[in-house]
Amino acid sequence: MDRSTPDTTIQDDTARQPNSMCQHKPPCPTAFSTDREAAKPVASHPEQGWSLLCNGVLVFEDTGDLLPDGQVIAPHRPAVAV
Repeated sequence: MDRSTPDTTIQDDTARQPNSMCQHKPPCPTAFSTDREAAKPVASHPEQGWSLLCNGVLVFEDTGDLLPDGQVIAPHRPAVAV
């Protein structure tokens, strides 16, 4: 593959992303899988309320996510029992 050409390979939910920061064995879930938040953090800034996971997902303390492609996942806190 020519290094000047971006990798536009579409990955399924079980495959590791080629440009991922993940070096774990077995690889962490991709940014587009349903268990994306199970990936390992590579940077954490609790004072600012966010962490960067090795799959490129930004996880916010309000439980919202920002995916590498810019897609926003709304906060998904569990319902509080009354």
